[in-house]
Parts: sequence; structure tokens; C-alpha cells
Amino acid sequence: MKYFIFIGLITALLVSCNVSPQQIEYGTDACHYCNMTIVDRQHASQLVTTKGKAYKYDAIECMVHSLKDELKDTEIALHLTADFNHPGELMDATMASYLVSDQISSPMGENLSAFENEKAAQKAQEKFTGQLFSWEEIQNHLKQ
Repeated sequence: MKYFIFIGLITALLVSCNVSPQQIEYGTDACHYCNMTIVDRQHASQLVTTKGKAYKYDAIECMVHSLKDELKDTEIALHLTADFNHPGELMDATMASYLVSDQISSPMGENLSAFENEKAAQKAQEKFTGQLFSWEEIQNHLKQ
């Protein structure tokens, strides 16, 4: 009997610490940083802590500012952002390429969009103009 209780407790702990993204309910969920309703599927983002807590954002810049201002001492397991070319699909933000272009509006006005790789970002840059950044570079750019 003790064995089954022990197994049950271990299972409950493992399930409660599930580190995975939460589905963003567009039009309902609010941005953790600015409290705006998340509606734009091309610019949404999400952070998930090592303990499984998810923070949802309406724009990439909100996620970056939240990392810098609020969550700087929090252990983040997943950095996720929407792929501009595949709205609503989240990808690893640390591996994405970023384009800042006045021709693509983002919810918070930084005109920042994410792409799955540098080639996709360069193709968008040819169409919309603007400046390309890596994950590290966009964080530094937004600190200015």
C-alpha cells in the first residue's frame, strides 16, 4: 500500500512540474508585461520557467523587456516566439532571426518580427527592408 502511495506522489510531482508551453488563447489571454489582450498571431511570444510556469506576451519586445526587468533572476526553460511566416506557431526564440522593419507593425510599436532562420529573415528583409538581428543582438538593441 505504501508503495502505491509513493508512486502516486512521485507521479503527481512529475505531472505538476511539466515544462511545456501553454496554448495562447488569442483574443482572451493578456500579455504578462503590458496587460494588452494577445490578438496578433505573428508577434506573440512565451516564456516557460524550469518549474513550468508560462508567461504569455503580445509582442516579442514585451518578452525581452520582461526578461530584463522582471524575470532576470528567474530560470527560464523555454524562450518561444511566433514565426512571422507561420502565425500562431511558436518556435525557439534563441534560434530565431529577427527583423526590425518600419513596414511590419508589431503590437507594441518596435516593428519587430521573428523568423525561423536567417534565410527566411533575409527574404523578408528583401521585401520589407529593415535590419536583421540574432537573439543576443535583439536583446541588446531593445535595451537602448
